[in-house]
Amino acid sequence: MSLTAAELQTYLHALVRGDLKLATMIWGPPGVGKSSVVAQVAAAHGLDFVDVRLSQLAPTDLRGLPVPESDGQGGGVSRWYPPEFLPRSGRGILFLDEVNMAPPTMQGMAQQLILDRRVGSYELPDGWFVWAAGNRKEDRASVFDMPAPLANRFLHLTVRPDFDSWRSYALGRNLHEHVIAFLTFRPELLHRLDPQQPAWPSPRAWEMASRLHRAGLDATPAIGEAAGAEFSAFVRLYEQLPDLGIVLEGRGAGLRLPDEPSVRYAAVVGLAARASTADEAYHAFTWLADSAGPEWLQLYVATLVSKFQAIGQLADLAELVGRDERLATLVQTTLSLTESA
Repeated sequence: MSLTAAELQTYLHALVRGDLKLATMIWGPPGVGKSSVVAQVAAAHGLDFVDVRLSQLAPTDLRGLPVPESDGQGGGVSRWYPPEFLPRSGRGILFLDEVNMAPPTMQGMAQQLILDRRVGSYELPDGWFVWAAGNRKEDRASVFDMPAPLANRFLHLTVRPDFDSWRSYALGRNLHEHVIAFLTFRPELLHRLDPQQPAWPSPRAWEMASRLHRAGLDATPAIGEAAGAEFSAFVRLYEQLPDLGIVLEGRGAGLRLPDEPSVRYAAVVGLAARASTADEAYHAFTWLADSAGPEWLQLYVATLVSKFQAIGQLADLAELVGRDERLATLVQTTLSLTESA
């Protein structure tokens, strides 16, 4: 079952709400956001979250160490003392990442925990879900085949890179507007695996790039030479932008939207990213309505809706809909497209 990151999140929410403690395997390329989606689901439901990287463990790290205990009569038994990272109580998600990068002996040890909810003398509390994640062979990852009995006990979900899902996440996380605008212009660079290079574009890499760029540093170490060069060239286009602050204040009547498409992408996404109130959002809309065609208005509204939804400003969105019939139509179109996707 192939899902976007947003669809994966919806599916996992449903598993938690239904209290369906079915072992779930999430497949996808590196950097697509598998672990961050699981962490967000845990946080949304007030669940504890334990992230275990199986590829970095030895079998004894999971099963624990045998410790002899005397019976007081000259005999005794060995008890397995489980590791401290395995939960003892409460409710949460035990997330076993990089499952198929672990060697077969480690996968066999994990199989007992996944299928029987116990390993050695340890037993997983009833309130915990067991979910796992791994990369596919086609992602050029160093993976081992998953044993058929283990694979057959999982639900299998595959997450794929999707720009609309990433944009909502990026706006909610306040990633730099330059990064969001660039990927709106070049969405095919959201994820471009290059096994020959140590750095290449992925959703995870772009989040690192945003932090570097905000600190005034080159983003190339995160996203690679080719994407880094394109991004740097795009950032230089911001020098051609009109003063977006004046537009958001409602004083942009004398300003003109540049004709160059890449600059327009920067301006339209920049306005949506910076608009912090219904007034600012409306001022930007009316300015664009006089300066650009319908496709640019649709891009602005789509970005704005994603942002307001991501940060919970639904009241501002509702107020905007009531201000202008054109705006209401575009918002409804955007929401309909999102629901049908």
